[in-house]
Amino acid sequence: MSPASSHALKHPPVTAPSEPAGAPSDFPELAVAIDRQRRRGRGAQSNASGRFEAEARVAFDDGWQSLEELPPFKTTVGIDTSRKVITRNESPDIGFDRSINPYRGCEHGCVYCFARPTHAYLGLSPGLDFESKLFVKPEAPALLEKELAAPGYEPRMIAIGTNTDPYQPIERERKIMRGILEVLERAGHPVGIVTKSALVGRDIDILARMAKRNLAKVGISVTSLDPKLARTMEPRASTPPKRLEALKQLSEAGIPTTVMVAPVIPALNDSEIERILDAAAHAGVKEASYVLLRLPLEVRDLFREWLMANYPDRYRHVFTLIRDMRGGRDYDAKWGERMKGTGPMAWTIGRRFEIACDRLGLNKRRAKLTTDHFAKPKRNGDQLSLF
Repeated sequence: MSPASSHALKHPPVTAPSEPAGAPSDFPELAVAIDRQRRRGRGAQSNASGRFEAEARVAFDDGWQSLEELPPFKTTVGIDTSRKVITRNESPDIGFDRSINPYRGCEHGCVYCFARPTHAYLGLSPGLDFESKLFVKPEAPALLEKELAAPGYEPRMIAIGTNTDPYQPIERERKIMRGILEVLERAGHPVGIVTKSALVGRDIDILARMAKRNLAKVGISVTSLDPKLARTMEPRASTPPKRLEALKQLSEAGIPTTVMVAPVIPALNDSEIERILDAAAHAGVKEASYVLLRLPLEVRDLFREWLMANYPDRYRHVFTLIRDMRGGRDYDAKWGERMKGTGPMAWTIGRRFEIACDRLGLNKRRAKLTTDHFAKPKRNGDQLSLF
C-alpha cells in the first residue's frame, strides 16, 4: 500500500460499540472494511493489524483515488519451516492431547473461525490475511515419521483439522494431508479428522483400510443447509450437499463418521439443528456433536463486521443471545463452558440437540480407536529385525 493511501496509528484496536445504530459513522468497524471487489470470495470484511503490532494501518481516500488502484486479495502460499509437526495441549475439555496442522491460515474463509487469532503470531492480520496468506508444511510427513520413531514416544490419537482445515483448496495440489495419512497408516497410528471439505473423499482408500483396524474416524462440520448463508459465512468451503455426500461416501466405506453442527449461532443457524442432524442420519452418520459460537480475541470484531454487513437486522438479537449464554459477555473462555455456554438459551440448544439425536438413533455407540497396531517407524541406522 502506498504511503498516500495508508495511515499509521498506535494500537490498540478499535473497540466495537454494544448497540450500533446502523450508520457507518456509528459503527467504526464498517469504516475500515475493505472494498467488496478487492475481497470478493472472502469471509472477513477487513484486514486490521494483529494485536502484537506496534502500529495499525487503516486505508483511507487521500483524494487521488489511490484506493481504487489497490489489487484484489490473492491467495499466496509461503513455507512453514517448523522442525516439529505434532502440537501438544493440556486442555481438559477436549478429547485429545496432540494434533497436527499441515497448513497455517485457511482459504475457506469461515468468518467465525476461532483459529484466526493465530495469524497475529506471524505479524499478519487475523482478517483477510488469515484466508489469503497461507503457509504450508511440506516436510510434515517426514517430520511426523521422525517424531513417531523417537525413543519414548507413546501413541495416542492424533487430531487433524482442529485449527485449520487439512483439506482446504491448496491440499488438492500440495497433498500434504495424504502424505501424513500414509505415514500414520504404515505406523498403525490412530487419527481423528475434522474438516468442512468434500476433498476428504479423495483419501477414502487409505481411511477405509485404517478404519478396518480401528485407526481412523472423520468428522465433517455442517453449519447450515441454507446455501446462501453457507456461502456468505464459509465462502470457499464445500457446499452443504457436497459435505453430506462426503459423509455418505465415508459411511458406506466403513469409516466412522460424525456430523458436527459447529458452530451453533443463535438467531442465525440454531433453527437448523434438527434438519442438519436428520440429513446426516439419512447419509449414514452414527455420531453427532455441536459447539456454540466462540468469539475469542480478534474474532469478535471480525464477526461483528460480517454480521452488520450481511444481517444488520439481526445484529442486536444475535449478540443479546450470545451474551445470555456467555455470562453477559461476548465470550467466556472458561474450560468446561466455552464449547456449550450457560444459561436458559444454552440449555435449550443442548436439549434440542439431545432429543434430535435420540430420535434419530445417533450417539448410541461411539467409535473407539486403538493403539494396538502401532509400530515405530524405522530410523536411519536402526538394526533390521531378523524375523
